[in-house]
Amino acid sequence: MSVAKPQAAKVFCIGLQKTGTSSIRDALRQLGYNVTGVYGYGLSFKELQATYVEEGLKIARQVDAVEDMPWPNLYAELDREFPGSKFILTQRDTDRWYGSICSHFGDHPHPMQQLTYGEDAPEPVNHEARYREVYEKHNQAVRDHFADRPDQLLEMWLERGDGWQKLGDFLGAENVPEGPFIHTNSSKQRNSLYHRIRRKLARYGVPYEHMGF
Repeated sequence: MSVAKPQAAKVFCIGLQKTGTSSIRDALRQLGYNVTGVYGYGLSFKELQATYVEEGLKIARQVDAVEDMPWPNLYAELDREFPGSKFILTQRDTDRWYGSICSHFGDHPHPMQQLTYGEDAPEPVNHEARYREVYEKHNQAVRDHFADRPDQLLEMWLERGDGWQKLGDFLGAENVPEGPFIHTNSSKQRNSLYHRIRRKLARYGVPYEHMGF
């Protein structure tokens, strides 16, 4: 059941991928937000690097909320462009996060990973130290950025039990759902035939939203 979203600022989910961003996306949609996700997927690294900030700000003007990549890379620009917005930093244990991102992306290089983890680190499997370092530095940098504005940043640890009530209180939403929080894109889901096909096509540059499923 959908509930009416509060009359509130934009919501930017700025946790790196594999931290529960898909679950937050679906939760925000259930609360009535118009949410968008990945953009720039088919671009080369140089094209993405040159355009992602400008394109992201343009997209953000048209929606209520965002999640996934490369949104975490421009949280400071989003904060300047949309003062008073709400930011959600999804997190998980670093070991579990790295294991998940390796399981999902393996040794398949992609420009989106280069943008986030460095041009010389296009895939997680061969660059463990770099990925761990970027992940932990990103989370700390976000905390530092909002240190004097705690009302604008929510840290969500879904694997520790954070859920509807915490999200609802942060957004000022009323009548939030009760019971277990949404758990989207789990390993069970990703291992289904449907998701294996989607993932394989994505490796050939076909974004999920263009697959026609």
